[in-house]
Order: sequence, then C-alpha cells, then structure tokens
Amino acid sequence: MKPKLGIFGLSGCWGEQIVILNCEDDLLALVGAVDIVDFLGGSSRNDEDGPLAVALVEGSVASAKQEAAIARIRARSGVVVACGTCACFGGISAMDATSTRAQMADGVYGAGHPGYDIAPHRPVSDFVKVDAAIPGCPMEKDEFLRAVTALLNGDLPQSVAYPVCADCKWREQECLLVSRGIPCAGPVTAAGCGARCPGFNVPCIGCRGPVDEANFTSMTSILEQSPLSREHVRRRLRTFAAPVMDKELAGA
Repeated sequence: MKPKLGIFGLSGCWGEQIVILNCEDDLLALVGAVDIVDFLGGSSRNDEDGPLAVALVEGSVASAKQEAAIARIRARSGVVVACGTCACFGGISAMDATSTRAQMADGVYGAGHPGYDIAPHRPVSDFVKVDAAIPGCPMEKDEFLRAVTALLNGDLPQSVAYPVCADCKWREQECLLVSRGIPCAGPVTAAGCGARCPGFNVPCIGCRGPVDEANFTSMTSILEQSPLSREHVRRRLRTFAAPVMDKELAGA
C-alpha cells in the first residue's frame, strides 16, 4: 500500500502548492509513489479525516480556525513538514506593525467592524511539532523532491546547514557585500537556492530564513558600515522571518 499524503495551505500565497503542481514529469513519479488523499489545491474530493503518513503544510498560522486546523493535521499525521518560509518562520506577513490587530481591522473594514478571527502570523512550529522544514519563498522544486524521496526511504530530510555565501563562493561569484558594499543578507541566510539572486547582481534579501548558528552581531556591524541606519538593518534582516529574527537580533 502506498503511503498516504496530505497537502495543506494556511495563510500563504499557495506558492508551495504551485511548485508541487509544477513538478511536471516528476509529479507523475510522485503520484505513482504516494497516495495523495487530501489536497484541496489538486482535487475537489478529499479524505479530510483519515490518517496520513506525511502532511505537507504551507503558510503561517494567523487565526484560531487555523490553530485548530493545524492541530487536526498534526493529530492525523505521522510526519509534518513545514513547506516554505511562511510555514517555517512566519514569512512576510509576520512583520510587525505599529497598530494593534483591532486598529488594523478598523483601517481595512471600517470602524465598528465585526469580530474577525485574525491574529499575528506565526510559524507552524509555534503550535505543533514540526518534523522537517523546507524553506524558500517559494521552496525550490529540487529541494522538495529530495525531501519527498528521503521521506519515502524512511528518513527525515536534512536542512541546509550553510549560508548563501557558500553557494556564491562555489560558483565563483563576486561578493556583493564585501567587494561592492551592497547590503546583502547572504551571510545569515540558509542556502539551497544556488545563490540565484547574487548571481544576477541582486543582493540576497533573506527569503529562505536564517541559517543555523548565523553570526548576526557581525552581520549587523558590517551592514551598519553602509549608509543604512541600525533600524533599517534590523527591518531588512527580519523581512521574512520576524518571529525568529527578533530573538536573534535582540543581542546583536
């Protein structure tokens, strides 16, 4: 019997689900290896209650309804994989605002709006155990396929443990930060994208979230040598992973 797989979206852009659907020929091999039984983005007929070997979850958690949904997904799944930067770190939607949620709702819907079920965006791991993570905005197709292959072999996919800078060095690309003084988040951002942006002379903006054991104190010091203020540096580094970065930058 093929392992049962579920694919779910919370508060996100469906980018990860589109990546999965865009696997083209590899998607046929995937469908042949697993039984996708719950995937709203791919089918209108789903098993919403049965047990799952693996649940792939994209998007941040931003409401009581979604808290309940991720709890149900966790309860029925052997392995839960956070897919994409929103699910892993909160994503762009987790950036703070100067207004409270009630004030924001007033601004969008008008004063005296109904009591909408909204909350700050937070990563999936804040609510349930996450067994593996595939970062990216969106995640890389090849990384996703490697992760699924590992799971089918009974292994948990391993996270990339080195920064984007390593990919730049291996590709013999010029360092935008050191050589040209362009603010680049490559030293503290998890690799896996092949340093695509720096390869086109575009600085890394940290869309894959922080790499383990990143030196944020040193990174902040380097960026402050540019014409950027400390507050600008802080906001730049926390664009995609504010809940995690706030803890890391507190001592930087």
